[in-house]
Amino acid sequence: MKKAIVSVINDLATDQRVHKTCMCLHQLGFEVMLVGRRLRDSMEVNDRPYKTHRMKLFFTKGVFFYLEFQVRLFLFLVFKKTHLLVANDLDTLLPNYVISKIKKANLVYDTHEYFCYVPELMHRPLKQKTWLTLEKWLFPKLSTIITVNDSIAENYQKEYGKKLHVIKNVPAKSNFSLQNNPSKTKEELGLPGDKKIVILQGAGINVNRGAEEAIEAMQYVSNAVFLIVGSGDVLEDLKLKVLLLKLENKVFFIKKLPFKEMLEYTRVADIGISLDKGNSLNYYYSLPNKLFDYFHSGIAVLASSLVEIKKIMDEFSPGTMIDSHDPKHIAEKINFMVSNDQKMKEWKANAKLAAEKYCWENEEAKLIEIYRPFAN
Repeated sequence: MKKAIVSVINDLATDQRVHKTCMCLHQLGFEVMLVGRRLRDSMEVNDRPYKTHRMKLFFTKGVFFYLEFQVRLFLFLVFKKTHLLVANDLDTLLPNYVISKIKKANLVYDTHEYFCYVPELMHRPLKQKTWLTLEKWLFPKLSTIITVNDSIAENYQKEYGKKLHVIKNVPAKSNFSLQNNPSKTKEELGLPGDKKIVILQGAGINVNRGAEEAIEAMQYVSNAVFLIVGSGDVLEDLKLKVLLLKLENKVFFIKKLPFKEMLEYTRVADIGISLDKGNSLNYYYSLPNKLFDYFHSGIAVLASSLVEIKKIMDEFSPGTMIDSHDPKHIAEKINFMVSNDQKMKEWKANAKLAAEKYCWENEEAKLIEIYRPFAN
C-alpha cells in the first residue's frame, strides 16, 4: 500500500479541508498520515480511518514558532517512508519540498489562501518579503498545485505562469442530513425561541472579518440576537466590546465545537453573516468556508460584496450584500431581512439551490482525478 503524508500547521480537529483531502487519498488506497500540531485547546481527533500525528510546540507564535515548526516537520518527515507528500499552505511547503527531493517522492501543494497577502503580513514588510522570497523560489518548481477559488488561481498563474487546479472548500451534503444529524430546537440550545438568530461561525474569527462592526450593529437591531460560534484572534476583544456596549442580552458566544455540534447552532439560525473586508488581497479574493455551511444549513446570507462571494450571491440570490461596514448600515440590512418573511423564505430556498451545486460530492470527483495518477 502506498503511503501519503499530509501536512498542515492548523489544528487537525477543526480543519475540514485537510480531512476531506485525507479521506480522498484513503479512498484511492493510500495509507494516510495527517501531521499537524496540538494547541492548548485542541479537541480530540476521533473516528478517522487514517493516522494522525500532532506536534506540541514550545513556541506558539512569532518567528521562533515558524522556525520550530519547520524543523520539527522536517525531522518528522525525514524518518518516514512515503510515496506522496501533500503540503497545505506555504508554511508547510519548504520541509515537504526538501523531503520530496531527498526521498524522490511526489509532492502536491494545496494553497488555501493568497498566503503572502494575508492581513497578518500587511504591515510587516520584512516578514512578507521573507514569505514572498520563499514562494518565488519554490512555486515555479512545483508540478501539481491546488487552490480554493478561481481568483486566487488566476493571480498565481499571472505571477508564476503555472496553471492551478481549483477545488472549492465546500461541505458534503451528507454532513447536513437530518437523518445523520437530528436537529435541536432553539430552546434545547439555550437560545431565545421568540427571536431571529444571526450567526457568525468558524475557526477564523480574526481581524478584518467584520465581527466588530456586526456587534456594534446590534445596538440598532430589533427582534434578533447575534450568535458567535467558534474561535479566533479577536474573540476576547469582541467579548469586551459586548460588555462595554451592554449587549449581553443580544450577543452570545459559543466556544469552538466539533463540526457536527457547531452545525446544530447554524441550523436554527435565520441569517449567516460573512462580512470579511477587502483591505488585504487575501480577503479581497477569498471565498469563506462558512458561506457554504450557511447554504447547506438552509439559512439566508448577509455578505460583503467581495469578488468570489459576489459571483455566487448574484448567481443564486441566497440573501443580500452590504455596501459598507458602517454598523448602522449593517443594522439596516439585518432589520430588513428579519422583518421580511416572504423574502426570507425565498433566500432560504435559494440557499438550498446553491448547496446542490457547491457540495463536496461535486468537488471530490475532481480531486480524485488529480490524485489518481499518484495512486497507480
